[in-house]
Amino acid sequence: MNILELSIMILSLTIFLCLIRALKGPTHSDRLIAINVIGTKTIILISFVSFLLKETYFIDVVMVYAMISFLASIVISNFIKDRKKEGM
Repeated sequence: MNILELSIMILSLTIFLCLIRALKGPTHSDRLIAINVIGTKTIILISFVSFLLKETYFIDVVMVYAMISFLASIVISNFIKDRKKEGM
């Protein structure tokens, strides 16, 4: 087993654990952070797979996924902020 393959398995496990935190999270902020961590780890995971398969087009996928993940984080944080304003 290659160190890269081991890293992919460990990343997959930690993504699953972050998914549990995103579903269970006691606050909206915990859920937002878990979703951001899942996005970041997914970007790294796709990059590892790209390197392992020696395919460069996955890097384009990583760039698009990073932009979508960033925009989703902004939208979700604005949603949380608006909900807190309404609650006060």
